[in-house]
Amino acid sequence: QMWQVGKRQASRAFSLYANIDILRPYFDVEPVQVRARLLESMIPVKMINFPQKIAGELYGPLMLVFTLVAILLHGMKTSDTIIREGTLMGTAIGTCFGYWLGVSSFIYFLAYLCNAQITMVQMLSLLGYGLFGHCITLFVTYNIHFHSLFYVFWLGVGGLSTLRMVAVLVSRTVGHTQRLILCGTLAALHMLFLLYLHFAYHKVVEGILDTLEGPNMPPFQRVARDIPVVSNAVLNTTAKAVALTL
Repeated sequence: QMWQVGKRQASRAFSLYANIDILRPYFDVEPVQVRARLLESMIPVKMINFPQKIAGELYGPLMLVFTLVAILLHGMKTSDTIIREGTLMGTAIGTCFGYWLGVSSFIYFLAYLCNAQITMVQMLSLLGYGLFGHCITLFVTYNIHFHSLFYVFWLGVGGLSTLRMVAVLVSRTVGHTQRLILCGTLAALHMLFLLYLHFAYHKVVEGILDTLEGPNMPPFQRVARDIPVVSNAVLNTTAKAVALTL
């Protein structure tokens, strides 16, 4: 019986090591390569004659998602965001990882329908490195609260990272209609997600509310209405009349 228990534990440990060994090639990358790919994610390349190369690793994208989680937590704390259900950490992790995994799966499915030459791991890597522009934009605009500065970074930095992904998908898709559907959907989702992260957890929301309502307006107070005083004799007479009627 002890030999059977030991055998089961050894088989579990071996299967766990085997599963980790399967994922090891996707995280076996040098820091120099990650740095080069971060810079490449901001440089769109117009090359549609043959498919552009996509890094098939997940270390850089995963670190960028965690960085975006940290920046989003910073924005939540500076804007005094209150989460009624859950925690700030859970909300930030769910938002960032939900976007990364959900949009990657949706674009991969759309790419399959449009006959684009891309795998799921490549899609995760492409969208993950595309979040580098989001991290730069949010890190700057969460600390420097200028409304116009955000739009400059949104169009400049966020637009460059989006154009990079669009250029890669264009080179891997055949047909003008398929390219328009696939690239337009990805660009719209990527740019709108940056808008959502900015306006959902930023002090500019408080500024808009102060502008609409006025910063010096007193809070609305409820005042009790004047109720006429009814004498006890009238109340006793009414109660006796109701009792006799019943």
